[in-house]
Formats: sequence, C-alpha cells, structure tokens
Amino acid sequence: SRVALLVGWVGVAVAVFCGTLVGLVAGLGPTAADRLLMATTDLFLAFPRILLVLLLVSVATPSLFLVMVVLGLTGWMGVARLVRAEVLSLRERDYVAAARGLGIGSIALATRHILPNILPTIIVAATLRVGNTILLESFFSFLGFGAQEPTISWGTMIQQGRAHLVDGWWLAAFPGLALTLTV
Repeated sequence: SRVALLVGWVGVAVAVFCGTLVGLVAGLGPTAADRLLMATTDLFLAFPRILLVLLLVSVATPSLFLVMVVLGLTGWMGVARLVRAEVLSLRERDYVAAARGLGIGSIALATRHILPNILPTIIVAATLRVGNTILLESFFSFLGFGAQEPTISWGTMIQQGRAHLVDGWWLAAFPGLALTLTV
C-alpha cells in the first residue's frame, strides 16, 4: 500500500499543481493566453490518457518515479478546466474588482484573493483523482512498466499471482481486494 499511496498522491500533486497553474493563467490572463491554453488542454484531452502514459513509459526505462511524473503530467487537463471555470466566476466578484481598483497585480490577486477561494474545489478534485491514479499505477506495474524489483506494488503482486490462480488463488485475490478497497 505504501507504493500505491505514494504514487497516487505524488502523481495527483503534480497534476493538481500543473492544472492549477494553467487554470489560473487562463482565467486571469489575456484572452489570447486563455484561448491558447484551453486549446492546448483540449488537444491533450483528445488523446486517451492511457495511450499517452503507455507511450511515455515504454520509451524510457521503467521506474516508479517515471510513472509518478508521467501520471501527473498527463492528468492536469481536468483540473485546469475546473480551475479556469472557478476563476472566471470569481474574477467578476466585487472584492476582486475592488482589489484590481486598488492596483493589486495579477500574481497578488491570484494568490491572495482567487486561490484561497478555489482551494476547497482543488482539494476535492485532488482527492477524487487519487483512486484513479492508484489504479493506473497498478495497471502499469501489472504490465511491467511500474515498480521494479525489489520494490513491490499491488499490480506486480497480482501479475505474479496470476500464474497460481488454481493452486494459490489468494496470491492474486488479496492484493486485488486491497486495491479495490483502497480505490
């Protein structure tokens, strides 16, 4: 469970950081930046995430660090769209207009007024994404692209137990059950 939770939270942290940054810049920046960033986001959303991750992981040497980074860098799009939508809503509020009237710059406006108000939404989005990230890590470990020996993960345990389904079914069943309950 240590490996699954580590990959889940680190992968989601990378995705949330990138998505929040893109969403803030798109929501508070000029219209041209918004259009460019959202077009890039839509382009990444057009490709299935699993294919992007398989392509990136299969090119490099398999490692747990690579899986964490790749899962994070391919999961930011939904967070970016969510943050942008919240920022577009918040930037029309009176306190944001008052802050702009006082001459507060975009970075200070984002960190002092916008980000604290969208933080609960970001936390909920991150929490909901952890299960999917854990499941993807187990999938890649099952295929041999994730955790390498001596590190073990639930996907690797299920893959190794698959050969003993008739005489030792519990070797695959209990890691699968732990994965299911965690996700």
